[in-house]
Amino acid sequence: MLAQRLSAILQSLENAAIASDRPLPRLLAVSKTQTATAVAALAAAGQRAFGENYVQEAQAKIGALAQAGLEWHLIGHLQSNKAEMAAELFDWVQTVDRLKLVAALARFRPPHRPPLNVLVQVNIDDEASKHGCTPEQVAELAEAIEREPRLTLRGLMAIPTPHADLEVRRPAYRSMAALFNALAAQYGSVDTLSMGMSDDFPLAIAEGATMVRIGTALFGPRSRD
Repeated sequence: MLAQRLSAILQSLENAAIASDRPLPRLLAVSKTQTATAVAALAAAGQRAFGENYVQEAQAKIGALAQAGLEWHLIGHLQSNKAEMAAELFDWVQTVDRLKLVAALARFRPPHRPPLNVLVQVNIDDEASKHGCTPEQVAELAEAIEREPRLTLRGLMAIPTPHADLEVRRPAYRSMAALFNALAAQYGSVDTLSMGMSDDFPLAIAEGATMVRIGTALFGPRSRD
């Protein structure tokens, strides 16, 4: 079942990319609340990159699947007191939104591991309930990340407001694409715009997403948040 869902999603991503004349984005399988067994099954079907929301939940899965050669992304809000564990566990942190976190991740990234791939999370719709920096703060954060040899600036991430009308969401995606293009023009390492989920990935791809984060369409409805 998971292999069939993965195949269907990959075909849908390809169709969306062709329809909008965009490059095929990377698929990040959102595995929060899923078991290590479920992740292993999806990995066996060919999926390599997985996204987790919680550092402690991810720790057990990453340990259990250490020999599988998977790529692990933190896509949930990171508290400063979890920065050391996150810097040790993950290959990517997509939710960097403040200078204090930049410094902590750089300090705790183990020297024997490659530099930690980092995305700046932008609160593009200025929602009080969401984390992320303002668009105006992106430049300062990018400069700080670029100065850290244990970090690599890879781009931007956002979770736009999930309006029922997808057309209402479009301006936020376009704003993110403009920010991303400006950043990529300044930094050669920037290649990733992470936006779009199970219910809106065709729109995200059309507006320039290079990575989409899909959980429900792959694993089915989550049993808990």
